[in-house]
Amino acid sequence: MKKHSWMNEDTGLLGLIAIACMICDHIGAAFFRQAVWLRVIGRVAFPLYAWGVAVGAEHTRDWRRYALRLLILGVISQPFYMFGMNHRFNQLNVLATLLCGLLAIEGVKEKKYWLTAAALLFPCFVTTDYGVCGVLLVLLLWGVRGNTPALCLCYAAFCIFWGGKTSVLWTRGAVTLRLQTCAVLALPLMLWPRRARLKVPRAVAYGAYPAHLAAIWLMKQFL
Repeated sequence: MKKHSWMNEDTGLLGLIAIACMICDHIGAAFFRQAVWLRVIGRVAFPLYAWGVAVGAEHTRDWRRYALRLLILGVISQPFYMFGMNHRFNQLNVLATLLCGLLAIEGVKEKKYWLTAAALLFPCFVTTDYGVCGVLLVLLLWGVRGNTPALCLCYAAFCIFWGGKTSVLWTRGAVTLRLQTCAVLALPLMLWPRRARLKVPRAVAYGAYPAHLAAIWLMKQFL
């Protein structure tokens, strides 16, 4: 069975691609709601971030420090998320979802299944970006690590399920393509073999999320 080069995975370039797709998505949501193609591009962003957390859970020396970074960044980003994307104060940004995904993984790794259960239940009671499906995706990507066929089959099936009742993009007969199902477009990037490692400054990797939300909020003030 073909194995994916998990331990040699370079997420630097994927991180930059995720940032670009995220910015396209949020610009489309904030200013160009009729430009569906921007939202389609945006469907690639979260799966790549989820993949990065799944990889990071395997490589980090101290997952608690990793979790703390996600928590701090999420707290910093929350006001910009609310004002830039017009969300309520009780709707948490995507960092909360990624943090829950990391905690779910660590609960399984350390056989502290109560932690995994708590991470999965949290978005059932507190609204987070992508909700429990987002947490499940992080856990799923970690679970099928190193197994290319399993990654392809499980992720494709998850994207079909994930599409659920999201906006219909195209329909023909019994076949319907929904917006969130387009997240499957991230799969080739996950499988893309990269040999050279790209070092992305931590300020860029961590600062892009709150920075672009702040920029969107400022743009709204002048438009």
